[in-house]
Amino acid sequence: MKFLPLLWSSLWRKKVRTIFTLLSVFIAFLLFGVLMTIRGAFSFGIDIAGIDRLVLIHKVSLIMPLPVSYLARLNTTEGVTMATHNTWFGGVYQDPANFFAQIAVEPEPFMKLYPEYQVPPEQMQAWLADRQGVMVGVDLAKRFGWKVGDRIPIVGTIWQPKQGQVWEFNIAGLYDGESGIDKTQFFFHYDYLDENRLQGEGLVGWYIVKIGDPGAAQQMGATFDGMFANSSAETKTTTEKGFVEGFAKQVGDIGAIMIAITIAVLFTMILVAANTMAQSVRERTSEVGVLKTLGFSNASILALVLSESVLIAVIGGGLGLATAWAFVQQGDPTGGMLPIFVLPTRDVAAGASLIVGLGLLAGALPAMNAMNLKITDALRRA
Repeated sequence: MKFLPLLWSSLWRKKVRTIFTLLSVFIAFLLFGVLMTIRGAFSFGIDIAGIDRLVLIHKVSLIMPLPVSYLARLNTTEGVTMATHNTWFGGVYQDPANFFAQIAVEPEPFMKLYPEYQVPPEQMQAWLADRQGVMVGVDLAKRFGWKVGDRIPIVGTIWQPKQGQVWEFNIAGLYDGESGIDKTQFFFHYDYLDENRLQGEGLVGWYIVKIGDPGAAQQMGATFDGMFANSSAETKTTTEKGFVEGFAKQVGDIGAIMIAITIAVLFTMILVAANTMAQSVRERTSEVGVLKTLGFSNASILALVLSESVLIAVIGGGLGLATAWAFVQQGDPTGGMLPIFVLPTRDVAAGASLIVGLGLLAGALPAMNAMNLKITDALRRA
């Protein structure tokens, strides 16, 4: 009972200094939470990418199309369970700022390849039956206030229709999924695109191939690329995880940048907190001597100083992490540019560990100095 009041009174000995130290730690862990969220947003889909799914793109660049005729050869290749293709559409809804992914797919094989997308059976049937039907993520529908049955006009940019500039789509269903699934995408029939585009008939963006043995991914990739070697559209095959990572890194290695910033911020906070604790211990040298005179052991003095340092870190860091979590719960602040805007549980746990670690590191040297301080030396400085 005597330990906690002593700890609390020591913490608030210099109120202004303590408050500013708490604010510094608070800001550091608020930034930590936000930066880890951004890092996760730029690497969305990587953690859930299928280990048994390979992606074939044009050897030159992802933006170069591939012939749709490759599909039959892929489906008849030994070791292939299923294959399909996707095509990036890149249209504009109302305003160019309203960005979201629009992808032409083969509905049935696509949904079989991606069972993580959850769709009510009746909506799936409606999508299959409607040539102009689209399957929309629940977050995208919420963003624009869409509902099943709405008709959505999209202005073509990459692919122009044979008549006019606007493509018309009917919302046939809404898909959902677990945390980590991008729920802001817009999937529609490839046949509708291919039959009605002005040019590019018979071309697709990339292929997704499900293989029976994930351990043979490298070998299967080499087989696929060999099949189309020396053709007018050679391929480059990678795992789906590698494809998603490469797609995300087109704007740079955001993950590495976020981690570098976080390390710099936390290192600075360790120095700030350590300086605060060192000053606090120096100012209380005589008090430490009195405590030892009264019977406090070296271990008790060590625990007292370390506890004070950890308490500062826990209060400031805990509030910062909680504020970051509350901010993230409000959703993507960029209007759709970061479709998966969540603070992962593993990063929250990592933040909590860093809070305790920061407190221990910041208080270690001052605590050791206080523990080793001789009573005569401490009282002499009084």
